[in-house]
Amino acid sequence: MTTTTEKMAGPEHQIVLPQEEDTMKDMYLTFRLGDEDYGIEIRYVTEIVGIQRITEVPDMPHFIKGVVNLRGQVIPVMDVRLRFSMDVRDYDERTCVVVVNLRDSLIGLVVDTVNEVRTIPEDNVSPPPKVASTESTRYIHGMGKVGDEVKILLDVSRLLFEDELEELGVPTS
Repeated sequence: MTTTTEKMAGPEHQIVLPQEEDTMKDMYLTFRLGDEDYGIEIRYVTEIVGIQRITEVPDMPHFIKGVVNLRGQVIPVMDVRLRFSMDVRDYDERTCVVVVNLRDSLIGLVVDTVNEVRTIPEDNVSPPPKVASTESTRYIHGMGKVGDEVKILLDVSRLLFEDELEELGVPTS
C-alpha cells in the first residue's frame, strides 16, 4: 500500500488540481473537525481560503453562515460543524473555507483546519457504519483506513438536501 500526501501550510491555500479525472481517483482533501479527521474527494475542491468576513443572510438554515465575496463571486458558506450538530467553535487563523463545486455551483465549507491531500485506495475504504440511524450518517461515503488511523470520508453531494440546495439557488437536477 502506498499513500501520497501533500502538506498544506498557512491559513490560505490554493490547490492546483490535476486536469485528468484518473489522476484524482482515490485522492481526498483531509481536514479536521473537533477531534476527528474527515476527507472529501479532491475532484469537488476548487480552492481553499482562509476564513474571511461572512455576510449573514436572513432565513437560512442554522448551518448556513451566510455568503462571502470570493473574487467577485458571491458564494454560500456552510459551517460543517453546525451541519453535524457539533459544538460551536470560534473561528481562528487555522479555520479554512474549502470551496467545492457542487452541480456547477460553488459552496464554501467552513472547517477547523485543513490537513493534507491524501491518496486512499478504494480497497482501504470501508462502508459507513450501520449502527446509527442519525441524519449525519447519510453524509458519510465511507471510512478510509490510513495506517492505524481512520478518516471519515464524506459524500459532498449529500451534505445538502434538495430543498436546501434550492434555497441556495443551486440547480437540483
